[in-house]
Amino acid sequence: MPTQHIPHHLKAIASVLILGLPLGLTACNGGSDYVAPADTPLPANKKPSFLGTITATSYDGTSNDLLTAGLGKTGLGGAAPTYVDPTRPSGAELRKVAIYTNYRALIDATVAGGYSRLYGPNIDINGADTLGEGKIAGDEYLAYGDDVNGAQNVTLMVQIPSNFNKAKPCVVTAVSSGSRGIYGAIGTAGDWGLKHGCAVAYADKGSGMGYHDLVSDTVNVQDGTRAARKTAGTFSNFSAALSDTELAAYNQSFPNRVAIKHVHSQQNPEKDWGRDTLRAVQFAFYQLNEKFGTVTTTGHAADFAVPGKVTVIASSASNGAGAALLAAEQDTQGYISGVAVSEPQIQTGSVAGLTIQQGSTVMPAIGKTLIDYFTVANLYQPCAAQSAQLAGTNSAFGAALNNTLGANRCTALAARGLVSGATLAEQSNDALAKLRANGWLPESDSLHAAHFGLATLSVTLAYVNAYGKFSVKDNICGYSYGYTDANGNPVPAPAALLANVFGNGNGVPGYGAGALGIINNLSVGGAKADALSITASTNASDYNVDAAICLRALATGKDPVTGAALTGDLKAQADRVAAGVAQVLATNNLRGKPAIIVSGRSDALVPVNHGGRAYYAANQKVEGAASKLRYIEVTNGQHFDSFLSLAGFPTRFIPLHVYFNRAMDAMYANLTTGAPLPASQVVRTTPRTVATDNLTLAGLPAIATQPAATDAINFANATLIVPN
Repeated sequence: MPTQHIPHHLKAIASVLILGLPLGLTACNGGSDYVAPADTPLPANKKPSFLGTITATSYDGTSNDLLTAGLGKTGLGGAAPTYVDPTRPSGAELRKVAIYTNYRALIDATVAGGYSRLYGPNIDINGADTLGEGKIAGDEYLAYGDDVNGAQNVTLMVQIPSNFNKAKPCVVTAVSSGSRGIYGAIGTAGDWGLKHGCAVAYADKGSGMGYHDLVSDTVNVQDGTRAARKTAGTFSNFSAALSDTELAAYNQSFPNRVAIKHVHSQQNPEKDWGRDTLRAVQFAFYQLNEKFGTVTTTGHAADFAVPGKVTVIASSASNGAGAALLAAEQDTQGYISGVAVSEPQIQTGSVAGLTIQQGSTVMPAIGKTLIDYFTVANLYQPCAAQSAQLAGTNSAFGAALNNTLGANRCTALAARGLVSGATLAEQSNDALAKLRANGWLPESDSLHAAHFGLATLSVTLAYVNAYGKFSVKDNICGYSYGYTDANGNPVPAPAALLANVFGNGNGVPGYGAGALGIINNLSVGGAKADALSITASTNASDYNVDAAICLRALATGKDPVTGAALTGDLKAQADRVAAGVAQVLATNNLRGKPAIIVSGRSDALVPVNHGGRAYYAANQKVEGAASKLRYIEVTNGQHFDSFLSLAGFPTRFIPLHVYFNRAMDAMYANLTTGAPLPASQVVRTTPRTVATDNLTLAGLPAIATQPAATDAINFANATLIVPN
């Protein structure tokens, strides 16, 4: 290759380019001169084709910032921010409320539980309280990633802190948990990444914060503000795929309803979660090159952030954790260096031939798909919560479940032969036994009431719709979404509540009255908020047993009562759900990437037998000795750290967030210093004995590099053995 001699007087100029030196630059004449290939072009930093318009905002770290929206430690720990005009909040106001809501949603925000003492904006990377209010200056970039026609509009975001370490460049993915919006992982992976001087790559996975109010025909746009659907056009976060004629007809038959992006986008967004995570990383690389790449005559060069030169940790919790694992599976270009995740919702591709054993007990069910185990929970949890074996758990957890309705569910199940026994005690015990037979551990028994009251139906209904790619007009199992009054009657969307959905929403509405929630269209006497509805077949309030049976049927393709295969429209719908589920299954192959999964043993939302345990076992089978995946199971850890602020939780559970941070620390040390990964193990914690006492590190032992034999998790002969 021809070379060009660089004279001595230009050597200093050449040297200051650092990473901008042309590829192939070599030293000659004993190192006194430089030689570079003639006319070697630097790689151009091209905007990824999937990115739409990029909005860039700089934050000074005082009046506003990347991590806390200017609220700081004190503001995040206090009352929620307010709006100048609650019916017309600005994008900046919505951002502040969204950061407040989402940061607190994934942690225990009480001081006794650890906020501002063990974790929080003020706690530095060594665990010390040195960061004051914890505000972080820097630049924030926001854009849609799409399939070019505006139908998907996955929100992507990159934050580059002012303390970004150019000498040790790193990127952390913070993909939203649950169905949350773009700030959904800011309190977990976002917090860790920004404090470590990393760029943070966010994605809402195409499931977050798209609310189409069908009567007013208004939608959210990218910054959370609302506009008329036709005005928003392709900048709408989500608009239901209805013609004007269809919209008018639906509003006539089902007035005051709302279409939800994760539920009604007809995209099955989960199938693209891995892709979306990788796109967020590519967005981060593009912005890092724009900021730090060599300046050329035509722009910037893509020579600062390239795969292999930047440490990239794929991370997040729950659904975001599943997205990180899927991204690592799909990463063929070497973007991701390692993975560290907490309580992953990951749908293991195949567990055929595998066994999971806790102590000497073989687990009766492992590796079920989300829609399989959630429809079981939705059917049996309200009845199981009445069991004397769970005495006191519902009253302790804020009466999240109505015991009268739970008892009525037992009666309805018994009448259909779905539970056995002539008494409530016998029926509820049988319902609890069915949950355990389907993979729930006894350690999660006390959570069934709270989870059914706060989460189970919300998730079940959303995913049946998402997998089947159903339209809002399909009203699957007689369900719709909308605002209701205190009596459960559908009402027009209150202006202030609708305007604030981006700020305080979680992407999947619940099913109480007086807010945006799930409506039973088929309730006796007319549509009602589901929890207040009367079931048509039983003429009783039993948490809508008809719909619970219908959802279970769509998940299995069989009538839950008779066991017969579905026919007609129900079969066609179930086939669509099954096709959607097939699109989201993992390969279980992390391509040799180092990875750490942290799970709470007491997780009742994503039971470990279907989540972390199953994926780890399947990965060991697929990758064998080449696997670098480690599995850490934490006793007394459950899915919702935010629930630790509720009565009854602090004395039973510990914040799993502490172990998320420790897993991130361990992965970063492995990738940057070569420190060994911890071996797979059970970590044994101790909850507080008094709820008002401050939780201390004494009850939260470290993840050991090499655990004691009694704590080691082992895999051999297709069996995962987890110590009791």
